[in-house]
Amino acid sequence: MDDTRKLWDSVLVEFELSLSPANFTTWFKNTGILKEEEGMVFVSVPTQFTKEWLVNHYHKNILRLLRTKAERVRGVEYIVTKEPERREEMSLSIVSEDRELPLGEVTVNQENNLNSRYTFENFVVGPFNELAHAAAQAVIKRPGSIYNPFFIYGNTGHGKTHLLYAIGNQIRKEDSSKKILYTTVDKFSNDYVNAVLSGGQNVAAFKDSYRKYDVLIVDDIQFLGKKEKTQEELFHLYDHLVNNQKQIIFSSDKHPNYIPHLEDRLKSRFSAGMTVDIQPPDQETRAAILRSKLAIYKAHLSEDIVQYLSEAVNSNIRELEGALNAILLQVQLKKKEPSLLEVKSLIRETIKPKKIVSIKDVVRLIAEFYNTDESSIYEKTRKKVVVKPRQIIMYILREDFKISYPTIGEKLGGRDHTTVIHSCEKIKEDLKSDINLVQEIEQIRNILKQYVI
Repeated sequence: MDDTRKLWDSVLVEFELSLSPANFTTWFKNTGILKEEEGMVFVSVPTQFTKEWLVNHYHKNILRLLRTKAERVRGVEYIVTKEPERREEMSLSIVSEDRELPLGEVTVNQENNLNSRYTFENFVVGPFNELAHAAAQAVIKRPGSIYNPFFIYGNTGHGKTHLLYAIGNQIRKEDSSKKILYTTVDKFSNDYVNAVLSGGQNVAAFKDSYRKYDVLIVDDIQFLGKKEKTQEELFHLYDHLVNNQKQIIFSSDKHPNYIPHLEDRLKSRFSAGMTVDIQPPDQETRAAILRSKLAIYKAHLSEDIVQYLSEAVNSNIRELEGALNAILLQVQLKKKEPSLLEVKSLIRETIKPKKIVSIKDVVRLIAEFYNTDESSIYEKTRKKVVVKPRQIIMYILREDFKISYPTIGEKLGGRDHTTVIHSCEKIKEDLKSDINLVQEIEQIRNILKQYVI
């Protein structure tokens, strides 16, 4: 049994223990790992409906379990392979012909965890990431003395990790004496917990092991919430490195001020240097990314196909790469370039379709953003922690979705339409002077973009 089979079987065991037999059979039968590449796990599913259900109901737990069992895992993509026999055939083909795939080899430096494939030479710069790119260049020129810490945030699949690797690789290229480490919050936390469980001397060794670096890159800071002891340890490590002019670089899927259960002192430290966000790439940039990937893979697709993909897959770079990989896999299997019609058919099966978000979805997402109980939004309460999210929900529903005031009031606990009007006007007024609210609304809209056509 290969490693990917063992990995997926261990995940299935966890779900089998927590789900009813009917649910487990319905959603996890005939699933498996097609391949694993550069930390991305590609999971085969039998139908588009199964894919949607796993994405919407089980994705977070699937990713968490995979990361727990294999720290190298960074993300999951789901690929529909309709027939079990065909899926097994594809899996065998991938294993037997892996060296022929135009996807290169994983080249992770075991000493610093940097993947050498991710450099600035193949990093596509566009309006969505030009500020982050410019700030990164400044950090490279003067590590430890400018923009320290450097904090990058943005939704999943916008190229944050590529930028982190590129910064590390470039600093190493310009000064090979620099000690650099790329790690994740989960890895840092696990190292700390293991050191504590092993006794005092190991805790001291743990501290020394992280304090020796000239450049420390920590990914996925959003998972730091609720880990109080890890937060404390990272706080002391931060102070030690910054005070000694060592560069720290962080990334997260959200602004540090909006990471739930993060201590204020860490929020303050994270925001002390340069904080930049990476937005979704526009269509021209997506096309440029595809051309760059094809050049790296030494593969060819017609310009019609490139343009179609850049328009059809508009959510994030990771999904765009997943669609491209699915097409290149078909090229390998069929030994010919597909037609545009074939690509359109394939993309319908492999990309995550968008949906029009419902009022309930908006309530859920904004309540999650403010770490507020969703049910409280509908209740007759004037608690400040509930009133603000509720007013923002009303504002977003009116301004972004053009829903009528009476409908908003009815759907949010049977409120009078005048209450909705007052809430919307208040948010409009507050936006004129409250920069934090402006940033919060921007973040919420970015989240909602992932769910709306």
